[in-house]
Amino acid sequence: MNTHTKRRKILRDPLHFLLFALPGTALYAVFVLWPLLVAFGSSLTNEDTYRVTTSFVWFENYARLFSDPAYLQTLGNTVILAIICIIVPNAIGLGIALLLDRSGWVFNAMRAVFFVPVILSSVVVAVIWQLLLKDDGLINSALRSFMPHPPGWLSDPSLALYSVGAIVAWQSVGVCVVLYLAGLQSVPKDLLEAASIDGAGPVRQFRAVTWPLLAPSVTIMTVLSMIGGFKIYDQVKVMTNGGPGVGTTSTLAFDVVHTGLDAGAVGYAAAKAAVMFLIIAVISLFSIRLMRKREVDL
Repeated sequence: MNTHTKRRKILRDPLHFLLFALPGTALYAVFVLWPLLVAFGSSLTNEDTYRVTTSFVWFENYARLFSDPAYLQTLGNTVILAIICIIVPNAIGLGIALLLDRSGWVFNAMRAVFFVPVILSSVVVAVIWQLLLKDDGLINSALRSFMPHPPGWLSDPSLALYSVGAIVAWQSVGVCVVLYLAGLQSVPKDLLEAASIDGAGPVRQFRAVTWPLLAPSVTIMTVLSMIGGFKIYDQVKVMTNGGPGVGTTSTLAFDVVHTGLDAGAVGYAAAKAAVMFLIIAVISLFSIRLMRKREVDL
């Protein structure tokens, strides 16, 4: 009996299918579904670290959420960071991947160099860049040779959010490079040679052959970058702590932790976490569906 026949027999037998699926389903239920249900239940209460009794307020936290200007500002900050994390690393990563799509020890070494920031802790990266970008840091000290008043990368409210976004994007470039390199190396050489024989130059080959075949890689990286942008916490906590000013660089994840742990409003924080989860899920599903349609069209 071959493997395909065994698989079909298992799927037809409910008991075998249950035994086969039970371990994974149980782990998923314990570590994913149950915490989600607990968090949603908590979001319907007025649970507070400094309150003795807890009672149900149902959807009062959600109504309060969308009438809170600070939360709306936080949501806007997160959307801006997510857009930066989608566009910048993917564009730069694809460009670097195209340059490194060659054989030789030099190119292999360069691939490792670009991937180093990915394996570093985001906290370590944030601390290093905070030291570099502070008003009397190395970067501004060098810029003072050209301008008397260099930018306040982390102290200027108009620049701080984009500085954080740039650091997150910089650390994400390595992942994009590796994934796009894998996609480029899977492009059949025969198609490129045929396009070259037909008179297509490098740009035309990329547009007509390489880019359509990279569509699955683009889909994966776009969705992963979007999710990562919505989950930014470490860099904001270390570099700006939500400032300068009130909520200038606050993100959804940072706001959830601040509300639940620092302010002690556990129920309200759970509502914020539930909305954050819903936003990420909806945008992810929509993005996957839209980009999969693009893959088919290409």
